[in-house]
Amino acid sequence: MCTRILEATRARAFPSSLLLVPLLVVAAAPATAAGQTSVEDAIGALPLREVGPAVAGGRIADIAVHPTDRSTWYVAVGSGGVWKTTNAGTTWTPVFDDQPSYSIGSIAIDPSSPDVIWVGTGENVSGRHVAWGTGVYRSRDGGRSWENAGLESSEHIGKVLVHPEDGNTVLVAAEGPLWSSGG
Repeated sequence: MCTRILEATRARAFPSSLLLVPLLVVAAAPATAAGQTSVEDAIGALPLREVGPAVAGGRIADIAVHPTDRSTWYVAVGSGGVWKTTNAGTTWTPVFDDQPSYSIGSIAIDPSSPDVIWVGTGENVSGRHVAWGTGVYRSRDGGRSWENAGLESSEHIGKVLVHPEDGNTVLVAAEGPLWSSGG
């Protein structure tokens, strides 16, 4: 039953599942035998800490999961950059902080070369609260470094798709400026 509860939790939106998993583990924990540490005691010893965009950044715009390493995820945050986990969400590292845009609309992993990550900056929700982006970025080393790949004046990118067999073919849905022509 615990497995089904956790699988159902993972299918929900990222912030909810991140907050519910510890509660579900405690609720589903069996009684412990004498001499063993209970799950409640083990979890109680962990200090509450920020682990990523669920607490710090706001809206999750997109998620990309490595095609062969299911513990590596990239999360695009509408107003909080790009975050990476290599342990299925236990810890998170910001990987886009040195770039000129913190607003992210889309993220994609090249299926034929998973170290190549594409980021479309500028969230595309068309509200006054949304920051604009500075184009499309590519990392060839799993998010350690980035290069601008173009569309600098697009401002709001809703989707980046990488061809499954040809990583040099990338489709980008760009909204352009919200209150003027161009982009």
